[in-house]
Amino acid sequence: MIKRLTLFLIVHFAALGLGSVLMGTGPMGNWYQDLNKAPWTPPGWVFGAAWTLIMIFLSIAMAKLLGKTSRRSHVMSIWGVHLVLNVLWNPLFFNWHLLGIALIEILMLLGLVIYLGLCMKKEIGRWSLLILPYILWLSIAATLNGYAFQFN
Repeated sequence: MIKRLTLFLIVHFAALGLGSVLMGTGPMGNWYQDLNKAPWTPPGWVFGAAWTLIMIFLSIAMAKLLGKTSRRSHVMSIWGVHLVLNVLWNPLFFNWHLLGIALIEILMLLGLVIYLGLCMKKEIGRWSLLILPYILWLSIAATLNGYAFQFN
């Protein structure tokens, strides 16, 4: 379990790092600063705290899941696609300013994470609840993206 957990933590935080690199100046850049943002947009520090917690929880759930599931290749495929979508959103939104495509992409990511959570529920029961903060955060992020798409 510890080896799997360590591996997932490394991969998840590396993906967050890659996403940060791919978003360039991101929320500190002029484009984002001038963007008409949703009134419920949280302060910047919340994003870092949320993603840290989400990736720790997801790493624990994935480590548990891989220790129990017989559908390892299926779960890892879903997880892999989810990781690519997670990283891809950053340049779509922040660098290329493709707000509509980013919205579609984040909704696909949300659907995939919900599906991953359902797979977890079958295999690891209450441990699957660790994915709920991720689902909640993606839901909020999708509304923020949707607002930006509609009002910019």
